Amino acid sequence: MSMLKIFVGTMYGGALDVAEQVKPLFEEAGYSVAIYDNPTLENLTGSPTDLALFCVSTTGSGDYPGNFVPFARSIAEKSPELGSLRYGLIALGDSSYGDTFCGAGRQLDELLQGQGARRLGERLEVDAMETFMADDAALPWVQEWIESQALKVA
Repeated sequence: MSMLKIFVGTMYGGALDVAEQVKPLFEEAGYSVAIYDNPTLENLTGSPTDLALFCVSTTGSGDYPGNFVPFARSIAEKSPELGSLRYGLIALGDSSYGDTFCGAGRQLDELLQGQGARRLGERLEVDAMETFMADDAALPWVQEWIESQALKVA
């Protein structure tokens, strides 16, 4: 069975809630799904990852949440070859913060692509000023992403 790994960066649980809400959609599409809410580089590179989804909220001035900092730092410092990684990205933020809106998701996108990973489709940026429950935006986006990128394996 194909493996989807969901990597979560969250401060108050919103990104983890998104990961848990979208998990069944991927299971219906034929994936075995693992959610990492304290991700490590080993989670990403230690075993085959057929597809990855990153659900990352932004804190402070466009920063990664505390649980995600070691993971992002290890990617930046160890520069793993991620040429075979295909991924999607759901970034959570608040547009009232201006230029740093979804900053963590945008930084992660650049970091992953810098290591050779390939994002499938567009990044979803969820604005807390417009969408109270992030999964209200994430669920239809994931359904469309699975269809438009032909990700069904079942």
